[in-house]
Amino acid sequence: MRTIRENVTSKQADFAARGVKRTDAPTDRPRRALDVRAAGPPKPLTETLETLADLDDRTVLVQRNDRAPQHLYPKLGDRGYEFDTVRDGDDVLTAIWRSET
Repeated sequence: MRTIRENVTSKQADFAARGVKRTDAPTDRPRRALDVRAAGPPKPLTETLETLADLDDRTVLVQRNDRAPQHLYPKLGDRGYEFDTVRDGDDVLTAIWRSET
């Protein structure tokens, strides 16, 4: 069981790293991965917002989805987040972060 958990964590770290490198997100901050590909609406939106609320302001969240999260974008802007979305094969990676002030 431990090997499976380590492999999943490694895969999540890998897509988070790819997402950050391919976007305008800061590359020198901690990252957190969130895979919402299997979640039906509105779960991806709510899970992403709940995860962001639990993170510190320096952490970059990389959401992995099967489509661009169009309904999430205005909510991120309203909450003061910056974001950038890129396609990665069949996946869509959205990096979400707060600007340093």
